[in-house]
Amino acid sequence: MKKAQFFSTILLLIVPFILKAQETLPIYSDYLSDNVFLVHPSAAGIGNCGKLRFTARSQWAGIEDAPALQTISVHSKVGENMGIGLIVFNDKNGYHSQQGIQGTYAYHIGLGRPDEVNQLSFGLSIMAAINSVDESSFIIPDPVISQIVQSENYFNADFSMAYHRNGFFSYFTAKNILLSARNLYNDRYESLNLRRYLVTIGYYFGQDQDLQFEPSIMAQTIERTGEKFVDFNMKVYKDVADAQLWAAFSYRKGFDNADTEELNYLTPIVGVNYKNFMASYTYTKQSGEILFDDAGYHQITLGFNFGCREPRRSGCPNVNYSF
Repeated sequence: MKKAQFFSTILLLIVPFILKAQETLPIYSDYLSDNVFLVHPSAAGIGNCGKLRFTARSQWAGIEDAPALQTISVHSKVGENMGIGLIVFNDKNGYHSQQGIQGTYAYHIGLGRPDEVNQLSFGLSIMAAINSVDESSFIIPDPVISQIVQSENYFNADFSMAYHRNGFFSYFTAKNILLSARNLYNDRYESLNLRRYLVTIGYYFGQDQDLQFEPSIMAQTIERTGEKFVDFNMKVYKDVADAQLWAAFSYRKGFDNADTEELNYLTPIVGVNYKNFMASYTYTKQSGEILFDDAGYHQITLGFNFGCREPRRSGCPNVNYSF
């Protein structure tokens, strides 16, 4: 009851001050690079290690002012049941840019013995950001264009739940749960519903063996537009000497209400874990008849695990890091 009152109080305090907001971080394949926290707030402090992660993503390689995203995230367990986390990000797309910070509180409830994984988790994230458009280089004679850098501050929030049982893992997250309004180009507000819902389900096979498999599915839908996306994933781990090599492949299929070719993305990922360090490289290629560009999307992820506790007897690597 006290935990429910905590979440309710936070929302009631911030909602009256939300005047304008935008959508938060885009959803890529970071969760497959041992960075589930970027997508699901309930992953904050969920495992036996604190995690620091840095990502740098470049889209449409070779194109000037192409989209680019950098994030720094850290999260850790506090005490036996609580988790906290922080994300700082810089998202740039041509003349548009977005910088922000997101704080997360999570609570984890153990449902089984302390040495096994049987856990229910809840998480809430609050984000503050600034959205800017640089019109200083525009030369079009239009009174709407001010030829300055226009900026708007905004806030948003995500709510998340997770359940883990041995090798099984599942997440549900509602992103951008606050209705928002955009006022970046003129003085008229346009109400937007940017809520997005995500569900992730998977299973980790082969614990205590040299070769492990982790199939998973992530489905998401955007409430306002009715767009739907499904990621079909497979991740494989291989223990070698003093390190662990792993590779993942993701196929994202998009669905919408238009009678056009849907967007599809193919994403291979390779990575290595060595002691408390990890590194990975992600490449994404768009396929189908509709292409934004023929160039690829590149991302690197670097990580460090800290404050690790004794591994439990079971569980996927996200909650039971043992290497």
